[in-house]
Amino acid sequence: MKVLGVDPGLTRCGVGVVDGAPGRPLRMLGVGVVRTPAEADIGQRLLQIEQGLEHWLDEHRPDLVAVERVFAQHNVRTVMGTAQASAVAMLCATRRGIPVTLHTPSEVKAAVTGSGRADKAQVTAMVTRLLRLDAPPRPADAADALALAICHIWRGGAVDRIAAALAKAPTARREHLR
Repeated sequence: MKVLGVDPGLTRCGVGVVDGAPGRPLRMLGVGVVRTPAEADIGQRLLQIEQGLEHWLDEHRPDLVAVERVFAQHNVRTVMGTAQASAVAMLCATRRGIPVTLHTPSEVKAAVTGSGRADKAQVTAMVTRLLRLDAPPRPADAADALALAICHIWRGGAVDRIAAALAKAPTARREHLR
């Protein structure tokens, strides 16, 4: 499975593509950031993020896009920008018919490091090790995007299978009662 991870942000939107499957070695196919100038108009910044993400989708043709779930912070302005960038990523993928999944920061940290309270340095170190990279991905937004992709490859499939099984369970019970 090829997953595009997106760490949404208005100034730096991290992107990373990982190919792999549970129990198999992971392979990084690309990593970077889509940057926008802080002084630009919000509409222009969102357009630049869309164009950057469209380029990544064209180049890598992922099977799925994993986006960091926006969570409440004390800085409302930061949350709004992150949510807007997140929405652009979801829109770009959905427009192409690519499934989108959301993962919380603590879920990603736990999947990659074993602890949902890991700091950015620990996440970056584990991403570097798991992908057998010569150097840590920079900036941290890029490493976080790779961590999102890894998280989905390792956990997303299981979550999807559980959800599908639960969705079928009531139907199966009803058919059994007939």
